Amino acid sequence: MKTELTQVEISGRPVQVQCTAAALSALRKRSQPLWVEMELYFSCLIRKRVLFHEGELSPAAHEARPGLSVSFRPVMTKHCNISDLEGKPPLEDFPIVSAAPYVPQWLTIDYKGGRWHGEFGYAH
Repeated sequence: MKTELTQVEISGRPVQVQCTAAALSALRKRSQPLWVEMELYFSCLIRKRVLFHEGELSPAAHEARPGLSVSFRPVMTKHCNISDLEGKPPLEDFPIVSAAPYVPQWLTIDYKGGRWHGEFGYAH
């Protein structure tokens, strides 16, 4: 399977962005940009989530390739409530003084079954 590897810099840290062949094919068919947001959620526990935003961009997004931008957003909730983890608790930006240590090292983007899929991490 052919993949494409690019790199963006977020908060001074390089992030390797890998798109599968299926993702590249789906990106080429799009008329609007895709913004991929890596969300690191701090609460009672830490949760990683990749969000796909169709046709909109964030000022915090970095272009990985034409039509594809990525960003990193650490978020938190004011209160720890385990039942909120399945729903959509109200989030706010997590005020990290130095974000670089929290920025992921890699992001993988795929497209299968008519849906976008993503995963990010800190070591290979």
